[in-house]
Parts: sequence; structure tokens; C-alpha cells
Amino acid sequence: MLPSPAEDPLPVPLLEREPELAAAIRAVDALCGPAPSGGLLIYRGEAGIGKTALLAEIGRRACGRCTVLSGTGAETMTSVPFHLVRQLLLPTLLTEPEDRLRRLFGDRFDLTAPALALAPPTGPLADPQGVRDGLDRVVTRLAEQQRGKPLVVLVDDAHWADAESLTWLAAFAGRLPALPLLVVLAHRSDACADPRTGPGPGHRPDARTEPAATLLRRLGDQARLTVTLRALTEQATTDLVRSALGQRTDAPFCRELWTVTGGNPYETVELLAQVRDRRLDPVAGSAGRLRDLGASSRGDGLADRLEELGSGATRFAWAAAVLGTGISPDLAARLAGMGRDEAGDCARRLREARVLTGTDPLEFTHPLVATAVYRAIPPAVRTALHGAAAWAVTDAGLGAAAASRHLLEVHPDDDPDVVAQLRAAAREHLAVGAPDAARRCLERALQEPPPPEAYAEVLYELGCAALLTSPDATVRHLRSALDLPGLAPALRTDATCRLAQALAHSNQLRQASVAVATEAARTPPGPARTRLQAAHFMYESFRAAEDDPEGRSRRLADLADHLKGTDAAERALLSLRAFDAMLRGESATHVVDLCDRALLDGRPARGVGWTDTEWGFETPAMVGIAYAFTDRPDRARDLFEEAVRAYEISGWSGAHLAFAHTLLGLAHRRAGDLRQAETFLREGLRLADRVGTGLAVHWDAVCLLIDTLIARGRTAEARELADRYAFGPPWPSAMVMPDGPSVLGRLLLAEGRVREAVTELEAAGAALEARGRHNGTWAPWAYDLVRASLAAGDTDRAARTAALARAHAERFGTDTALGEALRCQALLAAPDEARTLLARAVRHLEASPSRYEHAQAAYDHARALAGPAELSRAAALATTCGADALTAQAEEALAHHR
Repeated sequence: MLPSPAEDPLPVPLLEREPELAAAIRAVDALCGPAPSGGLLIYRGEAGIGKTALLAEIGRRACGRCTVLSGTGAETMTSVPFHLVRQLLLPTLLTEPEDRLRRLFGDRFDLTAPALALAPPTGPLADPQGVRDGLDRVVTRLAEQQRGKPLVVLVDDAHWADAESLTWLAAFAGRLPALPLLVVLAHRSDACADPRTGPGPGHRPDARTEPAATLLRRLGDQARLTVTLRALTEQATTDLVRSALGQRTDAPFCRELWTVTGGNPYETVELLAQVRDRRLDPVAGSAGRLRDLGASSRGDGLADRLEELGSGATRFAWAAAVLGTGISPDLAARLAGMGRDEAGDCARRLREARVLTGTDPLEFTHPLVATAVYRAIPPAVRTALHGAAAWAVTDAGLGAAAASRHLLEVHPDDDPDVVAQLRAAAREHLAVGAPDAARRCLERALQEPPPPEAYAEVLYELGCAALLTSPDATVRHLRSALDLPGLAPALRTDATCRLAQALAHSNQLRQASVAVATEAARTPPGPARTRLQAAHFMYESFRAAEDDPEGRSRRLADLADHLKGTDAAERALLSLRAFDAMLRGESATHVVDLCDRALLDGRPARGVGWTDTEWGFETPAMVGIAYAFTDRPDRARDLFEEAVRAYEISGWSGAHLAFAHTLLGLAHRRAGDLRQAETFLREGLRLADRVGTGLAVHWDAVCLLIDTLIARGRTAEARELADRYAFGPPWPSAMVMPDGPSVLGRLLLAEGRVREAVTELEAAGAALEARGRHNGTWAPWAYDLVRASLAAGDTDRAARTAALARAHAERFGTDTALGEALRCQALLAAPDEARTLLARAVRHLEASPSRYEHAQAAYDHARALAGPAELSRAAALATTCGADALTAQAEEALAHHR
């Protein structure tokens, strides 16, 4: 007679996995070697193929030599942000004393710890990229501080990981080879195509099906090994059967069991357990019953097995399926409507039936079991259980965010309490850096729907939640909110400004300008109207083309020139006016005075700082940019370094930090430190690439980097960058910094494409002159057009252009502008006059902060003089600022004189 399960637990040997296991052990050996080498291993296969068993064996083998962390994606928990990351990290972090914990997080504790449920949020909005960067830091430090026991991270069922965890892991995977950290990940083989097939628990029509598949493919691209697990062969199945049932098991029985299960290890083991439960004799005469027994392990068959255990056990299993994972016996009992003793008895019977495992918390024995139980619940009962679970979770003090995944499954019922819960959950999600989770909650709140007086507010909150991830959705929701009654005046103003911001991010600057102008016209005089007017001026200034540039500049000057900068509104207007005056090439002295008044003791004042949201980061940025182009790059650098610090401390690691690094690159470029400029610009571009494509910061960083590479003499690299980022027409609706067409013309000229350069530079000049933008440092089209015209043999056009550039430079008055204009005119002058003009250019540029332009002028003057001492000095200046090609030219010219 066969032993009962209680007398002899079923052995589950790991069969036909030797190569896969050996690969993992080799990776662990490399991790533990004298030069630790980490990486990513991926095992994939169909449901039940043995991924979990393989990961468990890898963990067991690594345990003595490594620190092992593990986590599992859960089908019912995909809407819970950072669920997987918390499983991985919390068991270790919760044992750390607070001082060591804070050292692990560094200055990102307040930002990242809330995402891991280690601390309450400190603000209403956390930048998702900043949270991910904080997780990078924590995991990196954990890996580096294991004192000889490197880190192995096991991730099972990655196809059911929450979006926030999977996004982080896909980005972090690229750092693994350089760390003492091995990640072993398992997912279903069809997950890269569609990981949300079927109406599984937690599945919603708007779930992130394609993004999850994309992230898993990205992980696969970075893996050092990807293995697809195959079904067991007939021989392996036979070995498994006989190890469980004894050697007297005959071949026909084994063959039929392999046919029924298809060699799927989970189904094989479960069917063997059924055979033992029923004490079936493992011989050919019993083989005919295997198909029916196998069906009882899946789908409807499992539901029938539950019924055999009684209605109480069924209700308890249903309650557990709704709760999902980490199941509290008390919560399950409450949902099932039973006392503690009855619930304990039901849990025991479900454990014996291999439906549940553990005690507190409870878990399902396998994801397939959890799915089958969940889908067996009648739809109306399932919905009611989710509703009851939401309130039970709330009553247990677990918070609105924990309850929200259940509320997402409840049918809309015009319940204001549900709306309130979902809005609260959205706020919690935003505070930990999960805007997508907040969006789902607010979209569901709209379906309830909210009370009429709150409808517009929910739309406003939804628009704000989508701002970081979907500008188009933000535009749609905020426009709807503004079309409805119910928004308080302050919210109307804020909604309009955010709408304009989203439009601007979507390359719709004209619509952004119209939106704030229209709202300003209907807003009574006061701070709100001033904010809207300032936003209108700003978006008009940023546009590459506008209807009335002269009139707008005049109105802005009338409004701002007399202001002292006594409050945030005045400082914002002064910032706008300084930026516009700089672009127009007005007196640089006046521009600097406007910038100084826009600041408080040389720094952005409270309310108009880098992280203040009412006026936006553009306000201090415009001041810094105006300084950079008026020969004050030192002041610009101080402001932009403060921006980097502010964003890093606040965890704003997305487009804001990318723009701050780009601005620092600008400051160094204007100071002539080309090496530093390139470093910051490449970092700005790298950070921008993490956020998305085609952003305004991409255009600025690429434009400045191309200009810097040309200055360094690396024209081929500049062209490769331009092609990679499609730098050129069609230009975005927003201006590019510095002027994009001018820099493109400079690139064409550097490549020797003179005719194309002339066409591009003439068009750039015509567009800028029509708008009254005469700053030749911002838009150096005239200087390059003179050179291109001379190369094309058109001296008349060169002379007209040089004269225009000189007039604009004298009006602007900076030493850089004057020196460059004189260099330009020297190209057209007779030798004696050219030497005089170049000598004056050198004096102006020597007095300026523009070391690269000074080196150029010194080289031109040295060649005109044919003096070895001057050439040697020019070579030294070029070397100092990193102009490698100019250094080589000067040294070659010097060699000819020796």
C-alpha cells in the first residue's frame, strides 16, 4: 500500500536541469572569485516548467557563499508600485540600525525610503527617476558592503512584476557587470510578447502590456545568459514517477503520466500527489484514471476539488485569492465571514490539499493554483470580496494605497467614499514616485463618478498625475477640468499653467501661449493674473516664430523695466525681460542689471527657485542663460551648480537634472573651457536619454555639444551626433539654445559644404533679424556667413554681413561680441588694416571670459604678424581651453618658422 502524504512527503528532484544549474554555479563562482564579476541570468519557460524550483536550487547553492535576496512577481499585485523591490530589499533593510540605514541611502533617504515603506513621504510629489536613482544607490552599496559575501538576487515570475520595480530593474541591469551582484531572473517564455494574456486577477484593459514586454526584452538584451527551459523527457518523467511511487511502478503507467502532463514538472508532481492521495496502484491498469486526475489539478478541476473540501474551505480559499500574496489569516477570515478557529481549520485543510502553504502569512502553493482559484470565484462574489477587502485593509491601518488595488476591481456605484479613497491613494502613489499608479486610481475615480462639485478637481488631479508620463493625457484632462464649473480660482490658475507646460513639452508652444493669455484675460488683477501674464510672455519668448515679436518685447519692457524685484512675481517678470533683452542684443549692461534685480543676493529667491513649482525652473534658468551670453559665465556657473545640487537633493533626476547639466555645459562653453563643457553636455544628454526622446533638453544639449565639438576640431563626431539625433529641420516650435540653424550652418561650413552652409546661414539670419534677435553670441550666423561667403567668392555679401554684425555687437557691447565682430571684419580688410583690427579683437577677447574665442583671435593675429612668439602664445591658449585642432594648427604654423 502507498504511504499517505502525511507519512512521506513527496520528493521533488530537480531533473534535466544540470546544464542550466551549472551555468548559474559558474556565475556564482565568478561572483565569488578574486575579481568579482556580476551580471544577469535569465531562465524562461512555460508555466509550471520548473523555473521556481531551479531558482530555489540556485539560491540554496549560493547561500553559504553569498547573501541571497529573493522576490516574486504576483499576478494580483501588478498594480501595487514597488511591490517586488520591497520583497527584495526589506528583509535586509529592516534589520539595519537607523544610522547604517541612512548611510546606505545617503542624501536620497527622504526620497527613496518612502517607496520602500521605510519612512513616510516628505512631500506631495516624488520624481520617479529620482526614486530609481536612489534604489540604484541602495542596491549598489548593499552589494559593495557584504564583507566577502557578494549579493545574489533571485527574481521569480518577473512577468508579473509591478511596473515601477520592472522599470528600475531594466535600467539597473546595465550596471551589474561592474558590481559584486548577480541577478537571476525567471519569467514565462511568452511574456515578451504579451505578459497580460487572459482576464487574470489584477488584469485591467489599460495595464502596461506592451511596456512590460519591452522591459523584459531590454533585460534579455543585457543578460549574459538566457536559457529557455524545456519539458521533461519521458525518461526523466519516469525517474520522477518511480522516485515518488517506488520502483515497482510499471512503464505503461509512467508513459501515460508523461503523455497527460506533457513533461511539465509542476503538473507531473501535482498528478503524482493526486495518485498518492487516492492510493492509486501505479500499474498499467490504473493508467486510464490519470487524465481525469490531471484535470483536477487545473482550472475547473481544481474548483471541483475545493468543493470536496467543503463550503468553508472554498470561501476561505476565495478570500485568500482576492488578497493575493502575503495573505493575513485574520484578513482572510474576515473576508470569508468566519471566526479564527473555523478559519484555522480551513487553512489546515487547504494546506493538506496543496492549495495553500505557510501559516502567517499564507501563500498559494503555485501561481497556477492562485489563478485557478481566483477565476473560479463567481464574478459578482469576486467583486463583492474586493470591495470588502478594500475596507478591511483600510480598517487594518494599511492605508489608501494598499486598498486601492481592490477598489480598482469594484464596479462603479456612484459612491463618494470610493472616490475619496481613490484620490487619497493617488496622493500616496505620487508621494512615493509612482505616477502611473496614481493615474489608474484617478481614472477609476472618474468612472465612479465623483460628485458634481468634485468632478473638475479629480480631472485636475488626473492631469497633474499624468504630467511626468503623458503630456497628451495631461492636456486632455486639464482642458476638460477647465471647461467644467467647480475649480477654485487658485486651481484654475494652476491648471492653466500646467496645461501650458504640457503643451510646451509636446512642442505646442503657440497653444501654450494662447492658453495662458486667454485665462489671463478673464482673471481679475492680482497675483494669479500676473503669473498667467508672465507665462504668456515666457512661451512667446521661447517660440521659434511669433506673430508680434516687437510688440511683445515692448509690452514686456514697459511692464518690467521699472520693477525692483520685491516679490516673486516681479522677479519672474525681470527674468523674462532679461532673457528677451539678451536675445535682442540690447545693452548688455542693462541685461545684467535686470538679472541682478531678478535675484536676491545673487541667488534665486524663495518662490522662484529651481524646485519651486508655481513659477517653474525656467525663471532662474533664464537669468543664468542671460548671464552666460553677456560675458558673465561665472555667475551663470554659480546658478547652474546650485540647480544641480537642488535637483540632486530633491531627487529630481529626470529632465530637470538633464537640463541643469546642459546649462552647466553652456556656462563652461561660454568661458572657453571646452573639455568641461563637453563633459557636462554629454552627461546632460545621457540623463535626457533616460527620460525620453525628442525633448527640448535633447535639442539644447545636442546643439551645444555639436558647437563644442566643432570648437575642439572634432567635426566628424559632431556630424555623427547630429545624424543620430536628427539635428536639423524640421526644427521644433521652441527655440534651440544656442540658435539651432546657426550651429547647423557652422557644422556644414566645418565640413566644407560651403554652398549648403550659405543657404542655411542666410535663412537663419533672415528669421532672426525679422524677430529682432540680434545677439551674435547666441546666434553666430553672421560671423560664419562672412566666412562662407568669402569661400564662395561673394565678397559683397560678406561685407554687408560683417557690417551688420559690427553694428549689432556695438549695440550689445560685450567684449566677446566686439572682439568677434572685429575678427570678422578683418577677413575683408587689407593686410595692414587686418592686423590692426585683429590686435583690437585680441584686446577685447583678452578682457572677456571667452578663452576659446580669445585663442582664435590670437592665432589669427599671430598668422597676420607671422610672429613665432605670437604663434607660441596662441598654441598655449588653445591648449588651455581644449581646442585641439586649433592647437595643432598653431603648432604646425610655428614649426614652419623654425
